[in-house]
Amino acid sequence: MAFMEKPPAGKVLLDDTVPLTAQIEASQSLHSHTEYIIRVQRGVSAENSWQIVRRYSDFDLLNNSLQISTLSLPLPPKKLIGNMEREFIAERQKGLQAYLDVITTHHILSNCELVKKFLDPNSYSVNYTEIALQHVSMFFRSEPKWEVVEPLKDIGWRIRKKYFLMKIKNQPKERLMLSWADLGPDKYLSDKDLQYAVKLLSSCSHPYIYKITFATANESSALVIRPFSEKGTLKDLIYKGKPKDPFLKKYCNPKKIQGLELQQIKTYGRQILEVLKFLHEKGFPYGHLHSANVMLDGDTCKLLDLENSLLGLPSFYRSYFSQFRKINTLEGVDVHCFGHLLYEMTYGRPPDTIPVDSFPPAPSVFVVSVLESILTCEAMKNGMPTVSRLLQMPLFSDVLLTNSEKPQFKIPTKLKEALKTSKECIEKRLTEEQKLIHQHRRLTRAQSHHGSEEEKKKRKILARKKSKRSAYESGEEHSAKYSNSNNSGSGASSPLTSPSSPTPPSTAGIKFTASDLLPIPFNTLS
Repeated sequence: MAFMEKPPAGKVLLDDTVPLTAQIEASQSLHSHTEYIIRVQRGVSAENSWQIVRRYSDFDLLNNSLQISTLSLPLPPKKLIGNMEREFIAERQKGLQAYLDVITTHHILSNCELVKKFLDPNSYSVNYTEIALQHVSMFFRSEPKWEVVEPLKDIGWRIRKKYFLMKIKNQPKERLMLSWADLGPDKYLSDKDLQYAVKLLSSCSHPYIYKITFATANESSALVIRPFSEKGTLKDLIYKGKPKDPFLKKYCNPKKIQGLELQQIKTYGRQILEVLKFLHEKGFPYGHLHSANVMLDGDTCKLLDLENSLLGLPSFYRSYFSQFRKINTLEGVDVHCFGHLLYEMTYGRPPDTIPVDSFPPAPSVFVVSVLESILTCEAMKNGMPTVSRLLQMPLFSDVLLTNSEKPQFKIPTKLKEALKTSKECIEKRLTEEQKLIHQHRRLTRAQSHHGSEEEKKKRKILARKKSKRSAYESGEEHSAKYSNSNNSGSGASSPLTSPSSPTPPSTAGIKFTASDLLPIPFNTLS
């Protein structure tokens, strides 16, 4: 069933998770204000860059919009008098650069629509909520039993995925959540296979997969309806967030940082690993595990957003695992993402950096053992452990699962082949991106080494030695030429003399008498 009359065909090729970097190249003072010329780059290719011009007031407007995150961002203060002085402009430019560095390296802020529109207005100029409403309205024309209660504004992190609270007209007390999303850059299924696979999701039954009520797709987007949970997700539990609040407000700066109890970590971790194992065995690609994609139903974790991989949407943690060439399969991606989730459950916050050099004290050494097998530098070099291996580790092996529901998810053979091909294409794009990042890192490292002070000193010393050697060799060559010119006539060898000393006259054939050898009287000297 199509829910659009004339949808624009195709997928969105732009990967919104590719990081943007911003560098202020110059400033220019006009009559009443100063403009800052900023070079923005997407990913590692310098060719994929552009210039934008921003005033301080633009930064101030962005900063006010980001206050919902409750983060303390380093925007330089306003100044009404003397703000056109050269020294002040130079100092403010440094402060604005520091501000850009913070918002482009913060994982949640850098992916939010506000920052993307500030840095890349051409790619993010449309109103995605309005577009989603148009699509949803067209769907309701053919399905009058559903009714929108309210938009759930910005509850997710994706720019091109929007959510709505809804109800069934003859069951007004039951609340459901509708999500609408564009097709992304990793959509490789044919339109026919995609539509069939999306519809099949509602038939999936598993104790640790959140039930889908209805799902449909067309040539450019998809719509999924599932029950709305007032309890929220695992991320809401960790951060004490309210499910309907915006993503930036809930998760950027929690008031209290506290991990879960050890038994919760063990139980939730085991349940999540079990459902990942089930999907891997079914040949169903996932790659979208994070704590906001895990719904809580009592003491049970249930996986959300199985449709994401079918729609070709990039992963929340893509900017992390794309740095490591050993994480090159969707199974490896799932395990890496599980490491992030386990860290968050344990410490109540995400890791500061990846890889993780050392871990704070944990409720159990077994927790740290699992984290070390996934998030350390050694793990990144050697590759991720399998889900089966993680299930055998002491942290999860003794967890008793009480749910007796039998999993059911029948995927026809033909669709399995299509999913396998799609998975290979997703992994190929990831591998190509990792290769480019690796090459860029090597080039940057070489340039940095070449420009270091130590390397400059080495080059100076080598240049001096080369200069001295050249001078020495030049002197020897000159001496050899001089010797050859003296010997070319007689053929006999003669001792070399210093060019500054006169050659003594020859005494051959001269006879001396005794008087010739007497000393000369002093008075005869003039």
